[in-house]
Parts: sequence; structure tokens; C-alpha cells
Amino acid sequence: MPSQLATKKHAKYFQRLLRIMPNCSAEFDCSRLAVAFFAISGLDILNCLNDLSEETKLEAINWIYRLQITGAGPRSGFQPSTTIPKDAPKYQCGHLAMTYIGLVTLLILGDDLSRVDKKSIIEGMRACQNPDGSFTAIITGCESDMRFLYCACCISIILNDWSGIDKTKAIDYILKSISYDGAMGQGPGLESHGGSTYCAVASLFLMNELHNVLTNDQLNRLKRWCLMRQDSGFHGRPGKPSDTCYSFWVGATLQMLDINKLSDPDKNKAFLLETQDSIVGGFGKFADCLPDPLHTYLGLCGLSLLGETDLCIMNAALNISDRAYKHLLKIQEVW
Repeated sequence: MPSQLATKKHAKYFQRLLRIMPNCSAEFDCSRLAVAFFAISGLDILNCLNDLSEETKLEAINWIYRLQITGAGPRSGFQPSTTIPKDAPKYQCGHLAMTYIGLVTLLILGDDLSRVDKKSIIEGMRACQNPDGSFTAIITGCESDMRFLYCACCISIILNDWSGIDKTKAIDYILKSISYDGAMGQGPGLESHGGSTYCAVASLFLMNELHNVLTNDQLNRLKRWCLMRQDSGFHGRPGKPSDTCYSFWVGATLQMLDINKLSDPDKNKAFLLETQDSIVGGFGKFADCLPDPLHTYLGLCGLSLLGETDLCIMNAALNISDRAYKHLLKIQEVW
């Protein structure tokens, strides 16, 4: 079992992703912005962002802005890839998750968000909220669940504008999504899940309502459910094996609930180090699995939450480095 974090190997893994994607990942080309976020934010967490030249950073910033759709009313926002042709406007539509990812990646790269059309993004986001308080990813009809409500809250924090969300309806949706066991599902009546619980708790945290809308009994049951998700690492549902990504999804939730010290950090770290590929870099879902961008990024985030000294401190609610969050606060001072 590896006893140390292969920092340089993981940095090279992300750098390769920014240059070329392996052919086995061709299906993810339509979500290229998400892959860019994993790589760029991953380098930031590794304290290796300066390995990218200023020219490369500027190219990345300009590429992200090319994904922005402005002045399109409810269709405004960021789209996931430049593979959607500019001369086919009927196919161009902002995607709530990609808008969140685009904004935070710009922050990580040091951009001042001066080219962001804040008004149209808020308009597009407002159009995605359903009568029950949930959000769809795009205006043209799509699944709606806790993930996109979370993205809407992140966008509101970043743009310092909550006018695109009906908070009362959003909070009601979250409360109705609390399952019988105390955690949250993707929606009302659905099974509790580590990922949707993170999205729900982080949304309430960002709205500064976490301790206002949940009773002490609800908070205690939620805390117990999260703590019970650890065996070696963390899993997302009862009866499932530990999975690299839940060291962040559940670990970050424990931090926002201020009970992360009640988990076993040594077991969690040992599990995470077992899932890293110390030869080519990256993390897999389980030990001996091939690495992938999502699990590599979230594995490092999980280790950051554990206080790994080589890694940058995380902002658990926004899922970015504390350094990037401080940059956001500095930008907002002059808005």
C-alpha cells in the first residue's frame, strides 16, 4: 500500500488531461468544461497551478468565455463544450452545472469575472427553477434534482446576487427531500445518498440557513447518517463499498456540520492512498481501478479535508480551494 501522496504524478496526470484526452474518454468530449475544471482545480489543490504558464492560463480563460451564451434570455449561461456550433443558435443553451463550473474555473485561474454577463446568467438561472423549488439543468427540459439546486446556490454566491432563486421554495424542496433515515435524496421520496446530501447541506450552508431550518433532532439524525457512512473510506449509501469520491461528498458534509473530527481520518487516508495510481498518477473509484478525472480530483479534495500538508485548504461548500475563494471575496469588494 502506498504510504505517501504521489503529488508530482497526480500533477502530471492533470497536465496531460489539459493537453489531450485518451480515446477511452471520447464520450466525455461533450462535457469538456467539466474535465477542464477537474484538471485545473486539481492542480490548484495540489499547489501546482503555477506549473501552467501564464499563456496557458490565458488561453484557458479565453476558451471558457467562448462557452458563455449572453443576451439569450432564459437560455443564457455557460455551455459545456465548443463542439456546439456558433451558427446553430437553437442548440445553444446555458447549462446550470456548467455555468457553476465555468465561473469557479475562471476564479481558480485568477480571472476577475469582468467579462461575465451577470444579469443574463441570473435570468437564465431563474428560468430553470421549477414550481416545487428544484432546478433543471437547462431551460429546454431536463431532469431536475438536488444537484442543480446546489449549482444555483453556488452561482448566487459567486455573483453576489440571490435574485435568481426563490429561497423559500428551494428550502421547502430540500426539507421535503429528507428521507426517513435523516439524510437527503435527490428529491422527495427518493433514497438518501451521500452526493445529494452534500448538495442539500451545502445549499443550506450557502444560504446561511443550515441551522435555521433544520431542528436539532433533524441535525442529529443527519450527523449520525453521515458518520455511519464510514467503514474504511466512505460510501454513499448503506450496503455499498467505500468509494474515493465520497471522502469528499460525505467528508465535506461532516465539515459543514462541524463534526468531521468524529470520523476516523487515519482509516480514510489509508483507503484513499490505496486508490491512487503511483505510477501514472490519478485516483480510481476503488483500489486497482483505472484512474479517472472525477475520482482523481475528489480523492485529492478528500485528502485536503483531512489536512494533508502538501495540499491546499478546501472551501467545502463551494468545492474550490480556499485560495480561490479568497480571490472571489477580493473581486466582490470592488463590484
